[in-house]
Amino acid sequence: MILKHLALASFAILSLSACQTTTDSEPTPIVNVPFTAPLASDFRSEIAIARYSELLNRADLSEEQQAKLYYDRGVLFDSLGMTTLSRIDFNRAVKLKPDLAEVYNFLGIQHTLMQQYEKAYEFFDSALELDEEHEYAYLNRGIALYYGDRAGLAENDFNEFLARSPNDPYRVLWVYLAQAQEDKVIALDALKQNATALDESQWAYQLISLYTGDMSEHAFLSGISDGVRTEQEYAQRLCEAYFYLAKMHQAAGELYLASDYFRLALATNVHEFIEYKYARLELELMEGVDAS
Repeated sequence: MILKHLALASFAILSLSACQTTTDSEPTPIVNVPFTAPLASDFRSEIAIARYSELLNRADLSEEQQAKLYYDRGVLFDSLGMTTLSRIDFNRAVKLKPDLAEVYNFLGIQHTLMQQYEKAYEFFDSALELDEEHEYAYLNRGIALYYGDRAGLAENDFNEFLARSPNDPYRVLWVYLAQAQEDKVIALDALKQNATALDESQWAYQLISLYTGDMSEHAFLSGISDGVRTEQEYAQRLCEAYFYLAKMHQAAGELYLASDYFRLALATNVHEFIEYKYARLELELMEGVDAS
């Protein structure tokens, strides 16, 4: 059964906020947010990893077959949050078969998360040189550019990504995030314009309504569980919701709330979602600013 509005969630976030260092004002705790148990690891992924490991011990595999197995196992390691093991496998795969565009895409993401942006750009460039139709390399290079303080270039990649699927609310939102770094007024106008191509019946459209001010945060949180069929789907939706709520509060200068929402995104355990991955990076960057 899906768990909603747990008192435990409110207590947990109160504790998070209380532990933070205050400056000119006291932190405002998040209360009455929807919450669920962290997503458990898929045992089928663990079984598949064991199977791929057995196959890699065979002596009759071609280099191409080995590369594919290392890539597949690396993807599974990544989905379970085992980043170092996945990176080892991706590096093995690309040494055996240097034309695997998807491997460069994954390596680019991982170097973005390590804040090694120049290296990340190189990996995404390699992915697109091998396959210019690799649309997610545009998204991920755009994100690397966004975190590397190159908002204008990030916007170009996000617009390229959006052009390939103009009815995707998440693509619209990333264009907005990049544009807002340079001009919030222009970004909001563009967001409203891009929103006209979206299907309002999609749950993710509520993210757009939240950012345009057409939906309150309370209404947004209250509707997160609408239409959800499984615990996994609910955890995934919460991961996305918390991340974009955090970005909204961060842009408003409400860093305590942003930090707590990023932590809630991490608490879902949805390792394979970009919102989970970059929530951790966001917290590292915020902690770096606090330390300085």
